Amino acid sequence: MKAVILAGGTGTRLLPLTRLMNKHLLPVGKLPMICYSLQKLREAGIKDILIVTGKEAAGMFTGFLGSGREYGVSLTYRIQEEAGGIAQALELAEPFIGGERKFIVLLGDNLFEEPLGPHIEAFERLPEGAMVLLKQVPDPERYGVPEFDDAGRIVRIVEKPERPQTDKCVTGIYLFDDTVFRLIAEQEPSKRGELEITDVNNAYAVMGNLQYGMLQGWWTDAGTFESLHEAIVRMMEGAP
Repeated sequence: MKAVILAGGTGTRLLPLTRLMNKHLLPVGKLPMICYSLQKLREAGIKDILIVTGKEAAGMFTGFLGSGREYGVSLTYRIQEEAGGIAQALELAEPFIGGERKFIVLLGDNLFEEPLGPHIEAFERLPEGAMVLLKQVPDPERYGVPEFDDAGRIVRIVEKPERPQTDKCVTGIYLFDDTVFRLIAEQEPSKRGELEITDVNNAYAVMGNLQYGMLQGWWTDAGTFESLHEAIVRMMEGAP
């Protein structure tokens, strides 16, 4: 299985730090943020990894990570010329995925302690479709929130609902089959002019092909000063 790390975006919630560098290269404990995604993928046995980032940050990524050899992985890079949403960035991965039937996607600002291996194995047992990893959080209104039917299946994901129907949120960890590229091509830009990954996941849900797993350990998206501070403390506590 191959992996895609999405590490673009403008990082507006972390200004002015992100005027200095891409947020995925900000230090978290002893390492830049993106290194934890590389570690998690390598531990799960995935070594063929694509990093999608913006042109302003590309030189810093290649200068620091190079081929990925130091981290035990093989890195490829693609450039998202301008911010157009997570789904647009993912669309750039199609040539890299090639003939692979299934792959995993991480948003590079997601930090977590649980191994990915069991979730990948569960996804590989599915004949087709997509899987999202959910996490129980105290503030689901900040995220995409799943809504379930009586059988416990996800029927749709609602972005930042005012009244969440559950305390679970969708993390930035996705597993897709190659149908995802057709579904992305069928999407229209949202009101903010971006191709939204939630719309793609909802297309899978309409087909009855959106499964989910639950993250049990610690997780955060280190995209705000508060969550970045939490991630730094957690990673320093767990550092050797």
